[in-house]
Amino acid sequence: MTSSDSNNISVLRLGHRRERDKRITSHLGLTARAFGADEIILSGEEDNSPIETWTSVTSRFGGDFDCHYEPKPLNFLRKISKTKSSTIIHLTMYGQDLEEIIPKIPNDKSMIIVVGGTKVPGEVYGLSDYNISIGNQPHSEVAALAIFLNTWVGRIDSSEKFNGGEIKVIPSIRGKKVFVAEEE
Repeated sequence: MTSSDSNNISVLRLGHRRERDKRITSHLGLTARAFGADEIILSGEEDNSPIETWTSVTSRFGGDFDCHYEPKPLNFLRKISKTKSSTIIHLTMYGQDLEEIIPKIPNDKSMIIVVGGTKVPGEVYGLSDYNISIGNQPHSEVAALAIFLNTWVGRIDSSEKFNGGEIKVIPSIRGKKVFVAEEE
């Protein structure tokens, strides 16, 4: 986690499988970035491809977004849980209802949002401060993360959050409008 911000939002992607999950993991990181997370931590099979994608998008579209690989995610979560240095949020269809639990989550410290890929180890449920359900039916972890972050963070002001990039998308009724910064 980035230590510069006491209210940092990190996303921990559990169980990435290089061949099976490459697009969904890539989209998970892009969603984390676009909806206000400060970093994504990849675990499972080591794979530089999503990290390269996230780094490239951040470079081109601006903002600060960190990403790295964590070889021992359960040890990482155990340490966080023991020290209570961050609130651990596990997004799962087996958790408590988002609308009911979100007002109870403290906003005075960093947050680790855990999303699974393969079957999530049962220990994660115990290590988490909150097991939150977006819905009790099978659904995408990308959708769950987007809904959670949109509810928690609210609307993102792109001009503030994503400054310094080479590319800026300009909202328009039709077509694509893009501003590309000239190289110096």
